[in-house]
Amino acid sequence: MDANKDTLGVLSIARLPKKDRQNRLVQFLQENPFATDEDLAELFQVSIQTIRLDRLELGIPELRERIKSVAEKNLDPVKSLGIDEVIGDVVDLQLDVQAISVLEIKEEHVFARTQIARGHYIFAQANSLAVAVIDADVALTATARIRFVRPVRLGEKLVAKAVVRNRDGDECKVRVETKVQGELVFTATFRVVGMSNVSTRNI
Repeated sequence: MDANKDTLGVLSIARLPKKDRQNRLVQFLQENPFATDEDLAELFQVSIQTIRLDRLELGIPELRERIKSVAEKNLDPVKSLGIDEVIGDVVDLQLDVQAISVLEIKEEHVFARTQIARGHYIFAQANSLAVAVIDADVALTATARIRFVRPVRLGEKLVAKAVVRNRDGDECKVRVETKVQGELVFTATFRVVGMSNVSTRNI
């Protein structure tokens, strides 16, 4: 059998004919628009240059443009903070429902000796997304329960998804899960309170 399950959860077949590879490439990117050229090269067992040539022939834009395209279709206006204050690229935002952001780990995010991401960047992505998803003019994090599942390394791409679990007046519980290529690396549950309540109650 020449097929095996890879880390991205799809069938990877070595040395597919070009036409078959390109068909699978289109299908995969429809379901996983945030995959990098490096991810695709590993998945299809070809060089990064081959993937880039495939994308050019198929008219598929690079990752940054795909992220922008997804975001333009799925964003409600952020109310609780500026969009540039959210850590990572917001690609989906439905106020009081859910939000998704993408953050690629670069040199400035890691410890120089280990090339492992500093935890406060992972937390900041999740925390800012939890605040951004709230339908309020201003929102503050009251409490956070977090868990780092595994280290994140240079070059990995964090996809964080925030889901509003419940709302009680100005107070919301928001669950965030952060994954790398579908693998869970961080979780958090935030209690977020609207600014109108902050001055009148002990959070």
